[in-house]
Amino acid sequence: MKIPIAKTEFQKEDFENILKPLKSGWVVQGPYVKEFEYKWCNYTGAKNSIAVTSCTTGLHLVLSALGIKAGDEVIVPSFTWIATANVVEYLGAKPVFCDITPDTFNIDINKIEKLITKKTKAIIPVHLFGLSVNMDELNKIAVENNLFVLEDAACGFGARFNNIHVGNFGIAGCFSFHPRKAITTGEGGMITTNDSELSEKLRSMRDHGAAITDLQRHMQNKPYLLPEFPYLGYNYRMTDIQGAIGSTQMDRADEIHKKRNKIARHYIDELENIEWLNLPFSNEKYVHGFQSFVCLFQNKKITTENIGEVNKKRNEFMDYLFEKGISTRPGTHAVHNLQYYMEKYKISPQDYPESYIADKCSVAFPIFPSLSEAELEYIINSIKNYKCAV
Repeated sequence: MKIPIAKTEFQKEDFENILKPLKSGWVVQGPYVKEFEYKWCNYTGAKNSIAVTSCTTGLHLVLSALGIKAGDEVIVPSFTWIATANVVEYLGAKPVFCDITPDTFNIDINKIEKLITKKTKAIIPVHLFGLSVNMDELNKIAVENNLFVLEDAACGFGARFNNIHVGNFGIAGCFSFHPRKAITTGEGGMITTNDSELSEKLRSMRDHGAAITDLQRHMQNKPYLLPEFPYLGYNYRMTDIQGAIGSTQMDRADEIHKKRNKIARHYIDELENIEWLNLPFSNEKYVHGFQSFVCLFQNKKITTENIGEVNKKRNEFMDYLFEKGISTRPGTHAVHNLQYYMEKYKISPQDYPESYIADKCSVAFPIFPSLSEAELEYIINSIKNYKCAV
């Protein structure tokens, strides 16, 4: 038996819909991207959705539209995918790392205020693995300090805080459609914002800064006239082929979210008595999207002194599952522990101890809608049967 960490599932409707832009001959950004954006708004409750080529380009686009520039500082969690910090670097600004809380893997809100300086312009909270940050507390800090909040909701599909879908709390939110995500277009992303003025600017900037799109120009009486370009923009347009795939998946968005949550709940019910696994955070304020099912391997209380020892035991556990055909992964990486950032900012792993622990001791188990009951039981029984050395 071989069980992947994630598996993209396409259905008959996806294959049928993807042929429509191919048959029409209009395969660049067009009506199917617009349809995808409309359905994303309906699902998340956002007033505006802007499809782009990835969550990374979405984050970059928003920061650029907000005027983040060289010399500015942006606070980001130290445990996240590297793109969260990279988009700040793209603009010549400085990512200022903030440690996480070990129970949620999300940014430690209690450590944000001491990082704020006169150069701080924004905070990028990450709703990691599908769990929302406490946005009430974070937004309070942002308002008091006149800071933009840009939500990195790459994993945020289906995630809610106080019954509000993520991507609606900050000036904007950015989602990913990478193949490991619940909704996928291969590569691709979506920006949500309730600021209509910003929305129009982003739509222009994703299309080289053009005043109108290619499709709008094509439909006019004089399609040969080129548009004006009021902004310095980028080519961050999603294709209509991707839009068609995303649109049909949104028709079963509730079903996809329910299946992921059902699998996650079964993991939790069956694994809750395993002392050496800290299971995902749960609270009535939060609806988890479960883009990933990430636990902390903790066969003893982890400190910066014994982290190497625990990491070795975590790796032995992952090797054991791999030999049984079960794929696992670390949750993600601690960005401050990666070569580029360590060297540029002279950071040591221990500077952000909780992120360092999460980097070395987290473990993600397979979760995807087509995971069968037999496969799930096999994974759970394999975990239960593991003899964890303390």
